[in-house]
Amino acid sequence: MTEAIISLETVNPIEFFGVNNSKFDILKRKFPLLKILSRGSQIKLAGQPDEVANAQLRISQVIKYLERNGHLSENYFSEILGDEDESPAMAKDPAGSNDIIVFGPNGKVIRAKTQNQKLLASASEKNDIIFAIGPAGTGKTYTAVALAVRALKNKAVRKIILTRPAVEAGESLGFLPGDLKEKIDPYLRPLYDALDDMIPSDKLNYYMANRIIEIAPLAYMRGRTLDNAFIILDEAQNATELQLKMFLTRIGSSAKAIITGDLTQIDLPKNQKSGLIKATRILTNIDGIAHIQLDEADVVRHRLVKSIIRAYDREKEREENEEQANREQFRKLKENRDASPKEAL
Repeated sequence: MTEAIISLETVNPIEFFGVNNSKFDILKRKFPLLKILSRGSQIKLAGQPDEVANAQLRISQVIKYLERNGHLSENYFSEILGDEDESPAMAKDPAGSNDIIVFGPNGKVIRAKTQNQKLLASASEKNDIIFAIGPAGTGKTYTAVALAVRALKNKAVRKIILTRPAVEAGESLGFLPGDLKEKIDPYLRPLYDALDDMIPSDKLNYYMANRIIEIAPLAYMRGRTLDNAFIILDEAQNATELQLKMFLTRIGSSAKAIITGDLTQIDLPKNQKSGLIKATRILTNIDGIAHIQLDEADVVRHRLVKSIIRAYDREKEREENEEQANREQFRKLKENRDASPKEAL
């Protein structure tokens, strides 16, 4: 049996316990194996060591959020504490303890929800360049932006730079009216959407106006040195080999970069090769560069997205097998033709 006392002196106890102890009741339901008592501005925990350690970790996350924001809804209070059936060993697991990445507006909790997203978050602390590859809906961009926002809030970097190739996804958008920003914004909209979830609008406008957060097409990176910044290259499968090499050589000595992409959604013209394919092949076994592969298990969109991805993967495999069979048949026909005696002229 282990006991621990947690102080709430740095936060408003009413905000922690909730009206009529509504949040405190949630806390007790989350940890049914523990004896949890409230004494003024303190909480006493008693139980098995692993259970106590896990509860301490989760409660410290709640306190940290309240210190920063002052208010926390019951829904997000419950989400920070985690699932009732979550393993107590998570308290000693760095990947598990790092699942909450950043807190967004109105108490929204941005967390790494899948194992590979947690690996991405963990890898960002140990590496300066990360390749995050996976199909649509696996949270590559969203997790990367959350990590960048956390680094900015923690003053680990001075600015965030978000970029992606301005390549049309299988359709011609034609002439777009407006100034340059208005022309390129449609290509960069997913990055804006992620930022809206993580930073209050007034602060985001301030960051954008003062170039603390910069969003620009990949072509605008040429000639720059990106230092003391967290840089994200999104949709990197649509960067050519020269563009991706150019981007990687822009990174300064105190910068971090995450390159995200989906190799099944290359929208480049047929006469251009994706630089992401080459980069992921040759930039392996280099200290400071990590490769995270996400798959259908990491899909956090609608439940049908996983089924859609599996269906396309099966069809791609069928087409490749059919193409291989056709090549083999053609090879045999050619061998038979070459082996047969030539007809007399």
